[in-house]
Amino acid sequence: MGSREKLEGIQGEGFHISEELKKLPAKPGVYLMHGEKDEIIYVGKAISLKNRVRQYFQSSRNKSAKIEQMVSQIKRFEYIITDSELEALVLECNLIKEYQPRYNTMLKDGKGYPYIKVTVNEDFPRFLFAREMKKDKAKYYGPYTSSKAVNDTLELMRKLYKIRTCNRNLPKDMKKDRPCLNYHIKQCFAPCQGYISKEEYGKSIKEALDFLNGNYEGILRELEEKMKNASENLEFEEAMQYRDLQNSVKQIAQKQKIINSDMEDKDVIGLAVEDRDVVVQVFFVRDGKLIGREHFHLTVALQESKGQILASFIKQYYAGTPFIPKELMIQEEMEEQEILEKWLSMKREQKVYIRVPKKGQKEGLVELAAKNARLVLEQDKEKIKREERRTTGAIKQIAEWLKLKEIKRIEAFDISNTNGFEAVGSMIVYENGKPKRSDYRKFKIKTVQGPDDYASMKEVLTRRFLHGLEEMKKLKETEVAEEFGSFTKFPDIIMMDGGRGQVNVALEVLETLKLEIPVCGMVKDDNHRTRGLYFQNVEIPIPKESEGFRLITRIQDEAHRFAIEYHRSLRGKEQVHSILDDINGIGPARRKALMKYFKGIEEIRKADIEELKNIPTMNEAAAKQVYEFFHQKKR
Repeated sequence: MGSREKLEGIQGEGFHISEELKKLPAKPGVYLMHGEKDEIIYVGKAISLKNRVRQYFQSSRNKSAKIEQMVSQIKRFEYIITDSELEALVLECNLIKEYQPRYNTMLKDGKGYPYIKVTVNEDFPRFLFAREMKKDKAKYYGPYTSSKAVNDTLELMRKLYKIRTCNRNLPKDMKKDRPCLNYHIKQCFAPCQGYISKEEYGKSIKEALDFLNGNYEGILRELEEKMKNASENLEFEEAMQYRDLQNSVKQIAQKQKIINSDMEDKDVIGLAVEDRDVVVQVFFVRDGKLIGREHFHLTVALQESKGQILASFIKQYYAGTPFIPKELMIQEEMEEQEILEKWLSMKREQKVYIRVPKKGQKEGLVELAAKNARLVLEQDKEKIKREERRTTGAIKQIAEWLKLKEIKRIEAFDISNTNGFEAVGSMIVYENGKPKRSDYRKFKIKTVQGPDDYASMKEVLTRRFLHGLEEMKKLKETEVAEEFGSFTKFPDIIMMDGGRGQVNVALEVLETLKLEIPVCGMVKDDNHRTRGLYFQNVEIPIPKESEGFRLITRIQDEAHRFAIEYHRSLRGKEQVHSILDDINGIGPARRKALMKYFKGIEEIRKADIEELKNIPTMNEAAAKQVYEFFHQKKR
């Protein structure tokens, strides 16, 4: 692809922007702007890196206030040279997806769009529900408007085409087990029993794929004929089933509208903009029929034109969607239109056209998409504002309470154990006020014996940040980010489930590792409800009706839930285990005596040495071992 130029300096130290600007090559490539914490705040591409990057640092009246704001935060930049502008575009798409820079226009990730996955690489393919498109050999259809739409379509297709749903490895596992219920209710051909050949099954798959592509005429004719035949043979119950299937297909077909006589595949894209909020509406036209539509929310980081917003959307959306149509119809011209056509053509492996219709039916269709986008934006405006208040708005409140400049990434930690047995730690991550579950991590405590939450927390934090530092070192050596995990991303603040003690443990670990990350404790009252934040040796009361308070409560509850969930899974694997097994000097006889004398572990915990040594088989040394096990000193 290209080579990354070595630029000295981290976080601005030793990096002189004016000097580095002189070194920029007049070649195509991608540039990455770094902020105060060395995070990537903007990614862009250029035909000439020398000309494009210099423009940011030249005095000009044409710069918007937001671009000026971004430039003021740039501490250093780096760049990657490519052989062509097309390679730069591909790399730009990948880097934006990887880093999600705050000053790039971004598709909001709060909503997922499901797909139908067809395992065409299998001898006997299946049709599956998929949350995302992966780089495998399967074929994907979608995105669909909702999970219900996917499930309804899959259910109808099983009835129509009798496609298998099992995960058996066929033909290897053929005839190893009896046919499932789907065969008996006539919703599967049972290829697992060899009741249908690979060739005949393939014909059914082809018909099902035609159905997904919007070709309903053939199946409607077939169902009509079967319904008549069943009725003539007085098989009225079967005739009613065919009638119901026919009605289901018609319901889907009626949602589609013939909009173009050229019978081409195209996507019609319109958008509506209000301040920083954007809605893009896409109409999906296949074989000249409008088969569906979907809307997407974006956040605009810079003051961009509609053409620039459209270009950002096209890059992000079509980088991930499995199907590229022959034509995109848009409402505004784009500076990058020619290079985007080349990129889409490369992905489709056929020529793709991007057009701005100026008159007639096509222009009217683009206007209709834009009107629908405006309608969605108006309807969702209040919902968007509510979501912002509970996420980014809540984050800003917390930053104000703690007098921090900015908070984007929060990591919260918790410990869970049952009287010290199978102690585990949890790390949860919130970014921009939302949980980022892909970055959650679990830790099984390895070095701590007995119920010592502070020592357990020290182990968890040490492992987490050591791992991150090691990954960063490898990253600097190899400069291939995708080879390493999420531990390289350090939080803007650490939130501990507890007060002074837990905070001090975290600060001790950070000091040892020479890291500077703010730490606060989420303090609870006697009723185990969130009360305030412990930060820099002071407990800060927080308004209970505020969004910031609600977010802290959600983070605290989520950290606890994640730790408990992991702990339960370990307990399920181990099944029965007594904590008394972990105490030195306590064998089967003494364990039996202790459990016979006391009602449970909690009673043993409360007992003093005198009471313990009076139990049969126990002596003073054994009593001390038990007592000290349950009363290890906490820092």
